[in-house]
Amino acid sequence: MEPELLLALKALSDASRLRIVGLLAGGRRLSGEELADALGLAPGTVVHHLKRLRDADLVTAHPRPPYVEHELRLDRLASIGGALDRIGRQAEPGDQLPGPDGAVLPAYEAKVLRTFLVDGRLERIPAQHKKRQVILRFLARSDFRPGEDLLEKDVNMRLALRHPDVASLRRYLVENRYMERPGGVYRMLPETSWPSLATTAED
Repeated sequence: MEPELLLALKALSDASRLRIVGLLAGGRRLSGEELADALGLAPGTVVHHLKRLRDADLVTAHPRPPYVEHELRLDRLASIGGALDRIGRQAEPGDQLPGPDGAVLPAYEAKVLRTFLVDGRLERIPAQHKKRQVILRFLARSDFRPGEDLLEKDVNMRLALRHPDVASLRRYLVENRYMERPGGVYRMLPETSWPSLATTAED
């Protein structure tokens, strides 16, 4: 992925910066003070966010003494959308893309994780079986270690950091052979026992 595109996506990954983009999206030019008032943020915080957006070529500054007005580069947003569309259309099953944490993954897994994970938390548990398998593989790799024995309460505590429905996630991990539960103790199974995404059918 192009460095310029990654820089722009990182700049847009913050909620406050997205709100700034939203305020400027109508073609308005607003000063930092006006943005701070509209967002209820400290002026210094807005200055920081505007710098990140300018560094990514998403916003331009126009002096209007005694203020500086800021304008959204709509052409830049359009180019980002076009680049993402090309990536989506060009990515084949064997291609690799960065996941939500920046790690390079098979394209399908990266897309699923970026869709369902926001700031490390699950927006929802996928209803589609194959997509759910991607999420379960991510949880098993990220939140548990091979050979580690855990009580149910310990498993729940870790899964709760991802999604409030810990009972469903815990059940899916066991039913799909990512974990086993001998004698009420939870243990992650070796990856050779996990279901293969290549042979997992779509719902």
